[in-house]
Amino acid sequence: MTKEELQTKLVELKSDYVRIQSDLDKLEYVKGRVSSAEGQLIRLEGEIAEVNRQLDELEEA
Repeated sequence: MTKEELQTKLVELKSDYVRIQSDLDKLEYVKGRVSSAEGQLIRLEGEIAEVNRQLDELEEA
């Protein structure tokens, strides 16, 4: 992927993370099941870390 594609993907992942975090807050407020949202946040954190790693590699090259 190009640097621009990685940056676009990073913005999308961060947007998804914020949206799911907001959903999680709402679920906690109404005592809903939060495990699914927590799992999604963990997965997104991993994807964000991977994209950041790839960006770092591109910048070092």
